Amino acid sequence: MIKRTLYFGNPAYLSLRNAQLVLRLPEVAGNDSLPDSFQKSAERTIPIEDIGVVVLDHKQITVTQGLLEALLENNCAVITCDKSRMPVGLMLPLCGNATQNERFRAQLSASVPLKKQLWQQTIQAKIANQAAVLHRQRRVIVKNMMVWSKDVRSGDADNLEARAAAYYWANLFPQVASFRRQRDGVPPNNLLNYGYAILRAVVARALVSSGMLPTLGLHHHNRYNAYCLADDIMEPYRPYVDNLVCEIVREQDDVSELTLDIKSRLLSIPVTEIIINGQRSPLMVGVGQTTASLYKCFCGELRKIVYPEISV
Repeated sequence: MIKRTLYFGNPAYLSLRNAQLVLRLPEVAGNDSLPDSFQKSAERTIPIEDIGVVVLDHKQITVTQGLLEALLENNCAVITCDKSRMPVGLMLPLCGNATQNERFRAQLSASVPLKKQLWQQTIQAKIANQAAVLHRQRRVIVKNMMVWSKDVRSGDADNLEARAAAYYWANLFPQVASFRRQRDGVPPNNLLNYGYAILRAVVARALVSSGMLPTLGLHHHNRYNAYCLADDIMEPYRPYVDNLVCEIVREQDDVSELTLDIKSRLLSIPVTEIIINGQRSPLMVGVGQTTASLYKCFCGELRKIVYPEISV
């Protein structure tokens, strides 16, 4: 089942009733000057089991403890935004799988050579997908990137990820002079930041659902990063965000501001169609297949992570 992504960008009161998220708009409810039809629309309900991601993007949103408990019990990722309306926090359940202790142990006991091999597979998939996006969007030469993808060694000892990234970002947005991928850089970095934050939440949610610790990464190991494994596993999925951002930039005259329309497009990332294991699937479902295969690699049932493929 495809889970819904809910975005709240106005003052709202969110509560729980009969296993339903209840949305009340305080600016509408109780306002006698508005027609009855508006009064009736001031409250909406959404089944908790249908929700996968919730984005809270306003300082005047109130969320009850009962609703938070229900959302986390149903393995929902809750994202909060800062004053600039960019994602700044992520809340996930502590326990997302019935055999979590066993799965933690398998993850913790994974050998260094295994982690390096899994990172090798991750970077190979990432560079190949970057090449596909670059070919689709700009029709530039990508044979070099395909070669780099195949040449990645265990642990990416030659740092081909960085070499591919330099070529990729130098050619992906030619309309932006000397574009560099930086968190605080010029647009469309703002769109990329927002899209990656949504993707990160989807991946972290899937890792918890698969019974793994999103903190312990294969490659990323920043002591201040609580989602190192999520940052690892999302790498081959980033090009899907890049592809969407390219489309938005091509269609919009100005992307310096994250408008509601742009946010709406970026919030569609969890339902973006991907091809994984030869089958078409929504991205959120595909991420679940990836994290399930990762656990099987940790416990010795598989030797390769299942990642999506973008065709050149």
